[in-house]
Amino acid sequence: MAARVVTVAFQGVEARRVDVQVQFTSGDPKFFLVGMGDKAISESRERVRAAFSGLGLSLPARRIIANLAPADLPKEGSHYDLPIALAIMAGMNVIPPDVLDDWAAIGELSLDGRITAVAGALPAAVAAGAMGLGLICPEACGPEAAWAGETRILAAPSLIALVNHFRGTQVLSPPSVGIIREPERVPDLREVKGQENAKRALEIAAAGGHNLAFVGPPGSGKSMMAARLPGLLPPLTPEELLETSMIHSVAGLIAKGELTRARPFRNPHHSASMAALTGGGLKAKPGEVSLAHNGVLFLDELPEFSGIL
Repeated sequence: MAARVVTVAFQGVEARRVDVQVQFTSGDPKFFLVGMGDKAISESRERVRAAFSGLGLSLPARRIIANLAPADLPKEGSHYDLPIALAIMAGMNVIPPDVLDDWAAIGELSLDGRITAVAGALPAAVAAGAMGLGLICPEACGPEAAWAGETRILAAPSLIALVNHFRGTQVLSPPSVGIIREPERVPDLREVKGQENAKRALEIAAAGGHNLAFVGPPGSGKSMMAARLPGLLPPLTPEELLETSMIHSVAGLIAKGELTRARPFRNPHHSASMAALTGGGLKAKPGEVSLAHNGVLFLDELPEFSGIL
């Protein structure tokens, strides 16, 4: 019978369910990973093997097949290390297999068995809660994942800590939710003397959520005025805070689980590529447009951006 652990695959900010299924079969003692994984996932075999060695364990001298289902869904990232390791441990009866039925897991393994931080803990926790599961994640990601609300979070520093927790010899406490970081001071519109028409345009754009373009000769104060738009915007609502934070979590921009109610202000350089602006790439990440969601995207020297005009 195959051991199974739930994890997630990220498609944008959406976290889709993936089942890690591990089975030991007869044949040459080899470790196979199947299910449309990228290079980082194929290298999980060696990280898992080394982490087990650090715990004084060795992989069974049997053919090990780890399947990431559904097999037609492309998967990428190192956060599959932990669910693969847990599924193997369950198959070896190192931990009781049934204790993992109520959990999803994400995390990268270091060679000594520590569980290191990965991006996307917040959307993974939200997705786990929607599936009626708790989330096992790295200790460093615990404060971020705890923002998911009612989802149970188990933040572990290492594999041995998880083994001891599930065996009842060491209990891991739920992580505390991260703090709300005070917003940094932004340029204030009161510092500008004159420019009444431009000020009025800024106020209307801020009140109605409109786009705004300043046109004029060099030195007329266009950039100075546009940089003061964030100071006119209200703090993020709780719903907007969760939306925005999930995007930043996938991009790996949340440090120590700290969120802020200040609206995003993104100011990319005019030499930025189209992929940097719109997102994408081999490992699809949010671009500047997505990172500015619910905030301000400031395109200074707009005609210099390639492909926009």
